[in-house]
Amino acid sequence: MSDLPKKTVIRTARLASLPLGYAGRATVSLGRRIGGAPAEAVASQMQQATAEQLFRVLGELKGGAMKFGQALSIFESALPENMVAPYRATLTALQDAAPPMPAALVHQVLSRQLGARWRSKFHSFDDNPTAAASIGQVHKAVWRDGREVAVKVQYPGAGEALMGDLRQISRAARLFGGWIPGLDIKPLVEELQARVAEELDYALEADAQTRFAAAFADDPDIVVPAVVHQAGTVLVSEWLTSDRSLARLIADGTKADRARYGELYVRFLFSGPERAGMLHADPHPGNFRILPDGRMGVVDFGAVARLPDGGLPPIIGALLRQAVDDDYEAVLAGLRAVGFVKPSVSIDVDDLQAYLAPFVEPAMTPTFKFSRAWMRGQFARINDPRSPGYTTVLKINLPPEFLLIHRVWLGGIGVLSQLEVEAPFADILAEALPGFAPAV
Repeated sequence: MSDLPKKTVIRTARLASLPLGYAGRATVSLGRRIGGAPAEAVASQMQQATAEQLFRVLGELKGGAMKFGQALSIFESALPENMVAPYRATLTALQDAAPPMPAALVHQVLSRQLGARWRSKFHSFDDNPTAAASIGQVHKAVWRDGREVAVKVQYPGAGEALMGDLRQISRAARLFGGWIPGLDIKPLVEELQARVAEELDYALEADAQTRFAAAFADDPDIVVPAVVHQAGTVLVSEWLTSDRSLARLIADGTKADRARYGELYVRFLFSGPERAGMLHADPHPGNFRILPDGRMGVVDFGAVARLPDGGLPPIIGALLRQAVDDDYEAVLAGLRAVGFVKPSVSIDVDDLQAYLAPFVEPAMTPTFKFSRAWMRGQFARINDPRSPGYTTVLKINLPPEFLLIHRVWLGGIGVLSQLEVEAPFADILAEALPGFAPAV
């Protein structure tokens, strides 16, 4: 029997238990407060219990629920400090692990996809997975030519579960948003839904990974494992020896390691489009591995943005350069030209500057220190009705072709803030972001 619950009624019932559980805890919490318990202590207990239930259910269900949880975990650094303690451990843990499916089921999948004599393709195959994520899990093996490989096996029924979960979560978007103030959940879920078909297609993933591997083949600091074999819902890649990821570095890494790998992380995200013609679009820290020789390995190429012109749109760099140069009249005109501001919408230039200036700040100095405090400050600012940013953000339109780029940008900044990285962000952008380098 599959470890991945496939029946819609079962998965829906588990997801439905989240708001019911929340309502029950709210009632109990009210009773405790009436009984004299301090409000802060009651709120903390309720938040911790809610976080544990939310991410336990999301992790157990895998599919879209797990992927939604991983997407949320990137924004942990934006949570208010008085809420972050009960959430941080469960959010961070979700980035790097999920319950595995049984060996017998793995063997069934391998037999269907690689043939009844699938074992002949390997010298050895470890039944215990090394990682389990939202739509598949990874096993270590030795390929028939002696190479150590990672065998990625998709969960049976993953597509059905993925879409069912995301539809259910979309219906409960307002409730989830209440647990993480300032985060608009519905667009996040809609964007995840749009990418489902691509992430389930391991042939597409193999093509993307092969292109990234070729683009970074001679890079001294970044490693993308080569694809060895792909068939149906099985993808075999060269093995990367690593016992930790950026997720673990966030939890217990040294300042020097966080600085080094945070810089490699952002350099990879920004240089990928120019070198591979694609943007790696799943920036959560579990996909970035620390190798024993000091290099950073990158895995999971199921979510990529295939850029039509082979790189990031130059307008992004040009607008950022104009903002750095304090030419917000030009910024507003540029935003209108590409559809970020519709013709019928009126935006005051000073309000636009007040809204954008803090986001532009990392590109204005030789080095910039990302931090949770800075990220929380930006979230609080744009969600304060007294701030110019509160009304300005409501007037900004996000064209469909920029949706994925926008999510990766925000997700990447979230990870840098979790890592508390100080990096030469402006130099990195000048090297990798078309249109940003200052005119000479």
